Amino acid sequence: MTAAKELIYAWDAYCGWCYGFSKTIRSLHENHPELPLTVLSGGLFIGDRSHSIGSFSHIPEANKRISQLTGVEFGSAYQELLSEGSFVMNSKSPAIGFNALRSLAPDRAIYLASAMQHAFYYEGMSLSDPGTYYKIALANNIDPNAVLKLLDDPASITAARADFVKVKHLGVNSYPTLLLRNGNELISLGGTMGIEELEERLSCTNLIQNIAGEHCSLDNKNGC
Repeated sequence: MTAAKELIYAWDAYCGWCYGFSKTIRSLHENHPELPLTVLSGGLFIGDRSHSIGSFSHIPEANKRISQLTGVEFGSAYQELLSEGSFVMNSKSPAIGFNALRSLAPDRAIYLASAMQHAFYYEGMSLSDPGTYYKIALANNIDPNAVLKLLDDPASITAARADFVKVKHLGVNSYPTLLLRNGNELISLGGTMGIEELEERLSCTNLIQNIAGEHCSLDNKNGC
């Protein structure tokens, strides 16, 4: 019997490299419906790592590199938020919000993650604001009131924390990270890249050991 394969995507809503990777990971998912995709929130900015966006001085230059490499656009509303600098990035709230959306539409998890990042990086909307999830739900034909109810459900908080734990147990400490599970084997496909390169890596997974790409790391040296 052939061992089951699945893709595991570790991301963070406030990771700029994940925003840059969003089109690629959606394309891969669409190209390979035979590969189940699990999307997990990583918790890049939690606890003592949660700070105002202005305290990360490298972000503007990192964003320029992300745009150059991936073609994503950072919207004017986000640019204003970045320039003002006081907005606090805390990954706990978007992890709860993502769980609320994902629990109501699990088959669209990767698209909901992308919608959240568009809301922040293009529209400058806070991912701690329930109104953001109301808008995303409406746009994706999900009951917005059910989403708002889940935001306050202790089970959603527990589920978000469970994502953080799962990502940690997978040994992931930078975002985005895409993994291929092949039976008992776990292979890293890397971080931000284009669809052609990712497809090539996927096709050669028997040769891949550990491949890095552009990413947000816990030390934030690459920017987010």
